[in-house]
Amino acid sequence: MDYLDKVIEKIKDWAQKLIELLLGPETEPEAELIPIPVNEPKNRRNR
Repeated sequence: MDYLDKVIEKIKDWAQKLIELLLGPETEPEAELIPIPVNEPKNRRNR
């Protein structure tokens, strides 16, 4: 049985590598953007 477990694990590894080649690696969640405060002059003219 130990031999069969090793074979199954090897097949799982190959299948995972094949999926990554075809579809790309597992996507990571996109980082959330952090707002950056901007100091604007108070006496700015409206155009």
